[in-house]
Amino acid sequence: MSFKHFITFLLIAAMAIPQTKAQLGFLTALLPSVTNIQGTVFCTSKDNLPLKALSNPLFPNAEVQLVCGEKEFSKATTNDGGNFSMMMDPLLLDLSSLLNGCNLVVATPLCNCNTNLPSSGTLISTLNFVGINRVATQTIAKIIPSGFHYVPST
Repeated sequence: MSFKHFITFLLIAAMAIPQTKAQLGFLTALLPSVTNIQGTVFCTSKDNLPLKALSNPLFPNAEVQLVCGEKEFSKATTNDGGNFSMMMDPLLLDLSSLLNGCNLVVATPLCNCNTNLPSSGTLISTLNFVGINRVATQTIAKIIPSGFHYVPST
């Protein structure tokens, strides 16, 4: 009798798995399967706008946080080239909330990349939607920083 209950339980559990995706209905086709936030952090207290910043040194090993409201949702560390990338589940934060209510914050002090720069304050950037990439069956929403700017501590 217990084997029969076990098989019944497995069948019920297996039937529940597709239901979670089915509850979103046609929206599952519209949602990206993943959101990729990527960019470059430069070692400067002046605006880190992508086009103007090419002459500035890069900021390796900087911690970049995705902050929405007061909550940190994700973080990444820049590589030797100052680049970072973080993948987000679109069901955790929808695209509109991400673009309108979140910022990228560089928590690492600027003096870590240049001792002449301030030891307090942060670099902050809003987010820009670039587009959608399709890789096999995956849809990837690409988001970049609009440009980091320095905010001194108060």
